[in-house]
Amino acid sequence: MTVLQVNGLQIKRGERQIIDNLSFQIEEGQRFFVQGEIGTGKTTLLLALLGFVPVARGEIRLFGQLCREEKDFAPFRGTVGFCFQHADDQLFGPTVLDDVAFGPLNQGLSHQQAYAVALQQLERLGIAHLQDRTVHTLSGGEKNFTALAGVLAMQPKMLLLDEPTNGLDRKNTEKLTALLRELSLPTLVASHHQGFTAELADDVLTL
Repeated sequence: MTVLQVNGLQIKRGERQIIDNLSFQIEEGQRFFVQGEIGTGKTTLLLALLGFVPVARGEIRLFGQLCREEKDFAPFRGTVGFCFQHADDQLFGPTVLDDVAFGPLNQGLSHQQAYAVALQQLERLGIAHLQDRTVHTLSGGEKNFTALAGVLAMQPKMLLLDEPTNGLDRKNTEKLTALLRELSLPTLVASHHQGFTAELADDVLTL
């Protein structure tokens, strides 16, 4: 099953062309990596795939549905889990557990259910001991895993990860690698980390 299909995508910022005539697709269970120098449009591409950046031309299909406008993309935010390059951009709960429970609460789970799911994901990522910490006291790596736990708590069917190894030492990069391999979710990763890419990528696109 094709979970993401991009055809002839063009993205501009003002008169500057960021991405031109880009086409690719991602299948169920595939880990697809995007590489490129700073400024080549990796983050812009990921943002466009959920409708956060407008496209000048081309098609984006998520799970077979053509997405052009906000109303088309909105239902997939959650189904497609997005981890931003800088975890601070998506962490805002008073505590780690509150933050991770936020998504499930918005999906309609009861308070008890949402917090149970949140704790389950913290345990899965080996950071349950952080549950009562305020998010601003976390290290960079702890913030990355907390943000990922929040995304996974929403039970996504696909992941978009923007430079997920930023701020991670070798041990935690290996931990993230093992986790993503275990998840077996279709995943689009923007990464400059060559070793991480070599370990996980089924296919690589260079911008």
